[in-house]
Amino acid sequence: MSTGAAEGTSLPFPEPTVPLASRSEVFLGYLDYYRSVVAGKLQGLTDAELRSSRLPSGWTPLELLKHLTYVELRWLVWGFEGEPVAQPWGDARDGRWHVAPEETLDGLLSELDRQARRTRSVVERHELDDTGRPGPRWEGAPPPTLERVLFHLLQEYARHAGHLDVVRELADGRVGEQPGARKARD
Repeated sequence: MSTGAAEGTSLPFPEPTVPLASRSEVFLGYLDYYRSVVAGKLQGLTDAELRSSRLPSGWTPLELLKHLTYVELRWLVWGFEGEPVAQPWGDARDGRWHVAPEETLDGLLSELDRQARRTRSVVERHELDDTGRPGPRWEGAPPPTLERVLFHLLQEYARHAGHLDVVRELADGRVGEQPGARKARD
């Protein structure tokens, strides 16, 4: 998955009428799309805009980007696969999202791409009805299936892409999906 190098680029919307080989590929296609939308919303913002908040809740666009990378790590690697992760909550400090001063958009996008490749690898090794391994991620609850984890990740990305729509509109007036993306038909 590539988040798109040029400002304003994104992957094409995964049209429901385009046949895919499996339901897993549907999930992976939508995750790739939403990652590219998030990257496109962030590219072109100044460093000051990336590191400041326009909303009362106080989160910054870079913090949201880092959060999304860790969400995938927590749900798929630490949670579903049950692998030890040194800092599963490494996107937070003192109860809120955190980005260190030396972290950059390019570096965080690279981390998102790395996690996207890892996500694809996890999904391709399993069936959607496979159940995750018991572990600390589930806090004693039964682990969910891969399908449920992927549904959760899609809602997380869709919700946060919408948050970035608002931030981008407030920053420079840019609204909606990327140029050349599908027109609203819903």
